[in-house]
Order: sequence, then C-alpha cells, then structure tokens
Amino acid sequence: MRFETVKMEIPAQANVIIGRTHFIKTVEDLYEVMVNSVPNGKFGIAFCEASGPCLVRAEGNDEELKSVAIKNATALGAGHTFVILLKEIFPVNVLNGIKNCREVCSILCATANPVEVVIAQTPQGRGIMGVIDGFRPKGVETEKDVKVRKEFLRKIGYKL
Repeated sequence: MRFETVKMEIPAQANVIIGRTHFIKTVEDLYEVMVNSVPNGKFGIAFCEASGPCLVRAEGNDEELKSVAIKNATALGAGHTFVILLKEIFPVNVLNGIKNCREVCSILCATANPVEVVIAQTPQGRGIMGVIDGFRPKGVETEKDVKVRKEFLRKIGYKL
C-alpha cells in the first residue's frame, strides 16, 4: 500500500465539501440538495464512480466551480467520493441536506481552509484515509478573541 496527499484547489471566496457516497445518481441528488437549500448559490459537484465505467460524473450551476470540482475529484481518484465547491453559500446552509441525501455515507470536511486529502493506493484502487483541514491551533482564545468571534457571527448574520 502506498500513501500520498492530494492538495485540493479551492477558488477564492469558495468552500469545499468532501464526502463519501455510493450510487451513480448521487451527482443529480446533490444538485437538487444544493438548489433547494440556497437557490441563488453557486456550486459545482464532481463524483468519482467506483464501478462500471468508473467515470467522474459532474453537475453544477457555475462552470468555474464545476471545472475545479472535476479537477479535484480527478486528482483524488478515489471511488465513491464527491467534491462540492460552493460560493455565496456557507456549508452550514447545506450540510444537513447533504447528510440526509440517501446515497451519502459520510462527510469528511466542509471548509474554506486549505485542505490536503490523505490517499491510500492499493492494486485495486484508491481510497481516502482522512483529510487535513487548515492548520494546527496556535493557542486558546482570550476574552478579546471571544468578542471578535461574537462580533463576526453577528456581522455575517448568524446571530442577533
């Protein structure tokens, strides 16, 4: 078995969601989750099929995000994996819908941070062992940091 890391490309002002799934119609069902959750949000989805023709299946409503999602999924090359890139949507707005999608097995990350995916490769194929999401903690928040966090959440409309 061989291990490697694959760095995800995340366009400016975008977030990425990476997960595992199990069925060819996943890409269409995830498309419906996205448009039903935030109709005006922009997104691209790519899904690595793990049987039959083993294609990268893709959908989306933004060609740049769809193209980068395809590039990321192809770089991963791990069966039954999906990559969603989104703009003008926070992952928190769509995660429950994605988790409730019948084909989705698990979510590995949902972030705007830099992401590296740890891949294992065997003679059969490739699989995701985990993700490295962002950076190590630099300390514990202070009272000033708490104030900044609370102000930020109110600024972006997530708290009163």
